[in-house]
Amino acid sequence: MGTRVEKRQTAFRLNVHLLDRLKEEARKTNRSLSNYVECILMESVYNEPNETTLEALEEARSGEIAGTIDTSSLDAFIKSCD
Repeated sequence: MGTRVEKRQTAFRLNVHLLDRLKEEARKTNRSLSNYVECILMESVYNEPNETTLEALEEARSGEIAGTIDTSSLDAFIKSCD
């Protein structure tokens, strides 16, 4: 079978409304609260953008994007990306 990941139990104090919302979202995805929160935290910690993405983000933030993206249809979108 697969490699076992070491886990350690911990406790956090969370806003009651946030905790209720997390439980609701976990239930919607058929996950335990622990698993749901762990996945969110993993995405947050390990989802670092690469250099190309960072450059694109900076370009978008600066407002210096060349051209306009046409989202009226898939063909129009592809053509506007050239």
